[in-house]
Amino acid sequence: MTELLVVGVIALVAIAGAAVLGPRIGVAAPLVLVVVGIIASLLPWIPDVEIDPEWILAGVLPPLLYSSAVSMPSMNFRREFGAISGLSVLLVVASSVVLGLFFAWVIPGLGFWWGIALGAIVSPTDAVATSIVKQTSVSRRVIAILDGESLLNDATALVLLRTAIAAAAASFSFWGALGDFAKAVAIAAVIGWFVGWANVAVRSRVPNAAVNTALSFAVPFIAAVPTELLQGSGLVAAVVAGLFTGIVGPRKLPPGHRLSDAQNWQTIELVLEGAVFLTMGLQLSSVLHDVQAEHTGVGPAVLIAVGALVLTVLVRAAYVVPLLFALSASAKRGERLQARFEEMHASDRDAMSETIREHRPGNRAPSERELDRFAVRIRRTLADIAYFTRAPLGWREGTTVIWAGMRGAVTVAAAQTLPATGAHPAPDRSLLVFIAFAVALLSLVVQGGTIGPLLRRIAAPATDTAAKDTEERRRLLELMRDAAEQVPGTREAGPATREELEAADPAELRAWMGREKSRRLAVLEAQRSAILDARDDGTFDAEVLESMLQNLDAEQIALELRGAPTR
Repeated sequence: MTELLVVGVIALVAIAGAAVLGPRIGVAAPLVLVVVGIIASLLPWIPDVEIDPEWILAGVLPPLLYSSAVSMPSMNFRREFGAISGLSVLLVVASSVVLGLFFAWVIPGLGFWWGIALGAIVSPTDAVATSIVKQTSVSRRVIAILDGESLLNDATALVLLRTAIAAAAASFSFWGALGDFAKAVAIAAVIGWFVGWANVAVRSRVPNAAVNTALSFAVPFIAAVPTELLQGSGLVAAVVAGLFTGIVGPRKLPPGHRLSDAQNWQTIELVLEGAVFLTMGLQLSSVLHDVQAEHTGVGPAVLIAVGALVLTVLVRAAYVVPLLFALSASAKRGERLQARFEEMHASDRDAMSETIREHRPGNRAPSERELDRFAVRIRRTLADIAYFTRAPLGWREGTTVIWAGMRGAVTVAAAQTLPATGAHPAPDRSLLVFIAFAVALLSLVVQGGTIGPLLRRIAAPATDTAAKDTEERRRLLELMRDAAEQVPGTREAGPATREELEAADPAELRAWMGREKSRRLAVLEAQRSAILDARDDGTFDAEVLESMLQNLDAEQIALELRGAPTR
């Protein structure tokens, strides 16, 4: 017990030290932890470390993906969903097939389906590894795409892995596999949505912020565990629950609860991500020992891993390049239609009604609710066009998306789920695990170690981002001012000087302070609602909106703690 405590304390110190040291020496903290783990694993007095893969797949990934989903701007996720879904599903499948053919060719006796299984293990980018990219000067749109991809592609890969293992042991049905995948996603979406709804409904009634945050720690597991029992994707369920919470939570949960959530989940993310990279390095000695014990040969395995990594980059490039052309064409098409949408947006409700009737069978007039929905769609479409116009995806962004597709601990954990015994064990299992480990390690070192210098080298000419953010803030302040003016009641004249304050009747002063505090809280609530409506419409930059929401939350928390209004 004491030894475990010592190891835990040392690990926490190492994680904290890497987080501080990494930025100072210009190396991402995850890479520092991987190196520390590798060095420790090679020391003779450090025992071999074997981590149960379920600890990562079922214990670490759900909370990390849930936390990322909560903090991800929902409107950006919607806008980039076409690119995200393609990268998360189509690219993973294509990479798995290409890599499966490669592995079946270079590893004697492996077979196509076991090659597909190893390809599925190697194909997905790692949600934790992409945290390295966030420490660079990459565009916000690229971050949204990479974040969204890392939220969903692990689920695709794990479902494909299960399918390939089953196909290696029995006959394979394409439509059956497609049906299983659709079923896994559908079950996850339903359970994740319900858990997200229940999460917000229950926690909005819990007054204690600490208890509220403690409940949030259970949410990703409440979503993932029953989903897995029903043959769904627990990771997708955790993501859906997180997305729902991120969208609805700011409207239902008090600012103090959200602040507590944000601070504590940041700590959880730091510890879990650090532990993942540290244990990944620590497992090197154990993986090497297994390969050497079966006399497979480390050198050929490393060469196979290098070939696999090159193939993953090439397949990713072959997918991303046409994807960028398609996204650019879609953005240009939106620009051509912008004037038409602006005309509809500026028209009155009668003109909108006429536009809808022209495209309806029977020339039926729309209801007031349908007119409201049509106006919202127009407003969001214009916001989408502005978003794509402000942040075009060129060759620099494409290069970033290609090179930032790093593998990580999920690849190592998934490889260790390959069956070692039973009726149909994986052939040369230790070799397959080592290849997966080597691909992940090479990806982190080569891609993760060079992504920063690469982005600095290909960086676009400096743009006046600060000026754009300032203009966004000015427009937001106008929106907040208009929202405040809609709150009934005006500010009452209270004691203006110290003498008036001392001479005021205590009971009247307390009543005035209470009314003024209630009025100010009502103003803050109206401003928050206006900002969240703007968030849902996508009319402002997500980061600027988030900073404004944080300012409102801080002001409300200070007001509630002080017990008196801000004058």
